[in-house]
Amino acid sequence: MTEPHNVSCHNLEDNKVNTDDLSQNQNSDQPVFTVLPPETPIDMPVQNLQANPNIYGRPKTPPTQAPNILLRRLFVFVVSIALTVYASYEMNLVFNSYGMTALGLIILVIFTILFFWIAFSFASSLGGFLEQVSKKGGLSLGINPKDPLPSLIKKTAVLMPTYNEDPHRVLAGLKAIYDSIQATGQGKQFDFFILSDTTNPDVWVEEEAAFLRFRQKTGDDTHIFYRRRFKNTDRKAGNLGDWVRRFGGGYDHMLSLDADSLMEGDTVVRVCAAMEANEGVGLIQTLPVIVNGTTLFARLQQFAGRVYGPTIAYGIAWWHGSESNYWGHNAVIRIKAFAEQAGMPHLPSVRKPFGGMIMSHDFVEAALMRRGRWAIHMVPALQGSYEESPPSLTDIAVRDRRWCQGNLQHIMVIPTKKLSWISRIHMLTGIGAYIMSPLWLLSLLVGIMVSLQALFVKPEYFTGTDRVLFPNWPQVDPVLAKYVFILTMLVLLAPKFLAWIAMFFNPELRKGCGGSIKALSSIFLETLIGGLIAPIAMLIQTTAVMSILLGYDSGWNAQRRDVGFIPLKDVVRDYWRHTAFGILVGIFAWEVSPSLFFWMTPVLLGLLLAIPLVWITSSQRFGAFCMKIGLLIIPEETARPDILRRDRIEKRRVMDMEVQDAFSTLVNDPELVALHMSCLPPERKKGEVINPHYLVGMVKLNEVDNQDQAMQILTHDEKSALLCSRQAINKFLSLPI
Repeated sequence: MTEPHNVSCHNLEDNKVNTDDLSQNQNSDQPVFTVLPPETPIDMPVQNLQANPNIYGRPKTPPTQAPNILLRRLFVFVVSIALTVYASYEMNLVFNSYGMTALGLIILVIFTILFFWIAFSFASSLGGFLEQVSKKGGLSLGINPKDPLPSLIKKTAVLMPTYNEDPHRVLAGLKAIYDSIQATGQGKQFDFFILSDTTNPDVWVEEEAAFLRFRQKTGDDTHIFYRRRFKNTDRKAGNLGDWVRRFGGGYDHMLSLDADSLMEGDTVVRVCAAMEANEGVGLIQTLPVIVNGTTLFARLQQFAGRVYGPTIAYGIAWWHGSESNYWGHNAVIRIKAFAEQAGMPHLPSVRKPFGGMIMSHDFVEAALMRRGRWAIHMVPALQGSYEESPPSLTDIAVRDRRWCQGNLQHIMVIPTKKLSWISRIHMLTGIGAYIMSPLWLLSLLVGIMVSLQALFVKPEYFTGTDRVLFPNWPQVDPVLAKYVFILTMLVLLAPKFLAWIAMFFNPELRKGCGGSIKALSSIFLETLIGGLIAPIAMLIQTTAVMSILLGYDSGWNAQRRDVGFIPLKDVVRDYWRHTAFGILVGIFAWEVSPSLFFWMTPVLLGLLLAIPLVWITSSQRFGAFCMKIGLLIIPEETARPDILRRDRIEKRRVMDMEVQDAFSTLVNDPELVALHMSCLPPERKKGEVINPHYLVGMVKLNEVDNQDQAMQILTHDEKSALLCSRQAINKFLSLPI
């Protein structure tokens, strides 16, 4: 049996097909489409994580490394450790001033880990703030947006992987990128590939139709290509790996995109020119700005990303240097480096989900390229790179579940031989992003246990055998606890206010956010709502971590990108448990101690308001209201860049287009039929594996009276199987309408 939603018609892993063979199987009156260029194979070996990499004589320190990088890293770690030591010392006085207890030790250890997490972020952001306001930071590798646009010599492939996405939206965005690159006058240096891993048969055929329209609108059939894999082995990593192995030899660089990516042609050309000028650089990551948010949740995300994001990105670029990270999209990659070092292995593991395919492959690809002594850089000062945010907390939770599993998998990658210690920190940071949620929950529960201990355990005022003059008064110092809380909040919120101060050195950003006062008001609003959402996200991530540790796989589903109203009943169904948990904890805390209840109020309030909070933040109405009064706005809305204008125009043209039944789409378009036929592998030969869905589908086609009946009775898998066969398609088209 073939796997559901991953149907291979002929047991082929891809559609490596000779077009001459294809033309013999088509009707003579059908045109032959060249949907792919001639193959230019390149070797991409699967990496052995337990063996030394082949570095081909490259130096340990890349030429593009900042000369004072060690001082920068020392600054970040010294500040982080010093703050953590001081805060932990004060916390120890709060709980263990008269002797260490088991619960006091537990809460001290948890607090130390949590505080180091926020102190590390603060120290990095502080470095980023200093770099940001210096007016020279963030620009490296010879990239300067004020310089004339450089001329390109080498070829770049623009890769758009897609998996069951709305093809109209995806190709509208790609068309905007295409037009923007053509406007630079250097379009001939770029080829565009739609790399489909789509398993939905209706979306598959609609992709082909959208590809055909793309070529027709541009009049370009020599630089725009489409490839669908018939078996999506290893998901996105396998999709890109397949392209590199088949076509990578014909290109020097590839621009990796996501389904919601947008990049200015000017930005793309400058990054590609930097790759040409710096032969030791394997990857240049841009800083994507979140745009096009309409719901309140999406607007919160895009405001935070636009205002705080640069300060954070400047910071990590400042101390990462040439050992930066990769976020999987909006980055230009040297194909030689990628093919040489980034072949993804499967992780050996007795238990799912830590073994098998590496899900968060981007971190690992960057780490392996750096292990091979290629430089990895981020350029946060270069604008013109964009992406979109999921429209609601529910949508981001679905995506986060997959990211959580992928990041926890990195536990198996960290011991990789010869891996850079900075790369190991990248992975530890990714793991920590999810582990902190259960630790936060655990700290709350231990805090309740400490209060219970004080309530029910009889204190011993005179301990030990020696006689003492003064009793030992076991207590939690409320004044000192208040000071520790204030210190924690200052360190936690400092990056936001550093970003606000940085606005005074960036008039364009300050004006685009409505001015300094409106921007500060937006920061307060984002902080308030974000603080209320935080305990909800804590429970979501804690549940995800626990389910992964128990062996439940997240799967791989297409992300919802279009804004759609979420009915209140669906929100109630998904979040009543969060509210119930908040009520139970609140009642328990009140019974233990009213002071404990009030101490936990910020967390309890977010949980009690989970249902209305999720429903309101997923609403476009509240998002539009904030924009109307000038809150949570960003410069890309007040002065829309060229690429966003192009994208809006293209998306308006396709806004009424919907994905139709695959066969009905083919029936109405003979040219699409010819294109679809040209993309198919050869028919099954005698002795090859038989697909049972194909057999059942053919029986149904032989028994129905017309096309409408066929479309009604064919199942999803049968339709997928039949669409892989020219014989089946011709049989369907021969039926009466």
